[in-house]
Amino acid sequence: MAFPRPCGGRGRRRPLWWATFYFTGFVMHFSSRVGRLGGKGSTAWEIHFRGVEAQRRGEEVILLSVGDPDFDSAPNINAALKASLDAGDTHYGDIPGHPHLREAIAKYHTRLTGQEVTFENVVVMAGAQSAMFAAAQVLLGEGDAVIVPSPRYVTYEALIGAAGGSIVDVPLLPERGFHLDPADLERAASAPNVRGIMLTTPNNPTGAVMTREEVEAVADVARRRDLWVLTDEVYASLAHERPHVSPASLPGMADRAITVCSLSKSHAMTGFRIGWAVGPKDFVAHYCRLVLCMIYSCPPFIQAAAIEAIEGDQAPQAKMREAYRQRGRLVFDRIGQSPHLTCTRPEGGMFVMIDVRRTGLTAQEFAEGLFQEEKVTTLVGDAFGPEAAGHLRLSMTYDLPVMEEACRRILRFAERHTA
Repeated sequence: MAFPRPCGGRGRRRPLWWATFYFTGFVMHFSSRVGRLGGKGSTAWEIHFRGVEAQRRGEEVILLSVGDPDFDSAPNINAALKASLDAGDTHYGDIPGHPHLREAIAKYHTRLTGQEVTFENVVVMAGAQSAMFAAAQVLLGEGDAVIVPSPRYVTYEALIGAAGGSIVDVPLLPERGFHLDPADLERAASAPNVRGIMLTTPNNPTGAVMTREEVEAVADVARRRDLWVLTDEVYASLAHERPHVSPASLPGMADRAITVCSLSKSHAMTGFRIGWAVGPKDFVAHYCRLVLCMIYSCPPFIQAAAIEAIEGDQAPQAKMREAYRQRGRLVFDRIGQSPHLTCTRPEGGMFVMIDVRRTGLTAQEFAEGLFQEEKVTTLVGDAFGPEAAGHLRLSMTYDLPVMEEACRRILRFAERHTA
């Protein structure tokens, strides 16, 4: 190949991309959008990945750094998937999801939230993460702002930024058990260009379940200021210390509330990648056009498994909810014995927050040392927002004896390293 001669006069400085072009003939230019996808929490899982590698080398590592249930999907769910494959359900599916699954989700949503919906309000998606991403694309425009309480799940910043939006923070302070102060919400709603509110209940990372009073405050602000409300409710069926209340269930919210949910955590189906969004019909119409461009449809055999998960035996789900409740209480009780640590009692989901500030160590220092010396991995709370600085997020993804051992290791490390 004949490379073009450099243009311009002799000795003239050339842009850096010129060297790449000169030697390869091509320079890839990327969208400004990709720069919004990292977010401040993009490196949060570094210790987790190192822990996984150590575990593969045979080290006795307890991984409390990722929210993947230790339970397996139930045999009846797996059997439904296999039967669908054997029946040849390997072709394209309906763009919004199979009608049977959408009907099942509508009934499941009504049981969880109390909001009456039909299959026409439901769109099936490849997991809650993509469902949230797609919802942001439909709801947000360039320059729009959305109120999001903090601490929050680490990808929210990226999915909002990818849609051209920005975040207006509302602090969830540890002194309040990571619960919402309605006055803070009201102040945030007066910020310029606010178009909506994004919530998670039960919360990841804090394990807090919003009270009815908190949800009613959100609904009041949304109605008065004409805002939409997008709620991530993937842990709704795992609320174990306080009842789950969905914004969509409150008066005047049906036309402005979008609810995202999945079977990943409730039915231990993280690898199936099946979730959905429930919203008003005009939202669904726009959402379906985006689904067409993104995934076209979810695999029919995965949808068959989802139907069985929702309509079949729910005993395994009840067992998981009770297991998380017991694990949360155990961690709260054991960590609470330490004069150096405090623990926020989890009210739902599969996570618990530990405050390590009294040790004199930062959360990063504590997490790093805990892994190096005691082979326990956690996530540093700072990744989820400044309100969680000095905290660690623990996943309750082992049975009680292993969670007990993890607590012993954490307490031992704190005792050795408290200033």
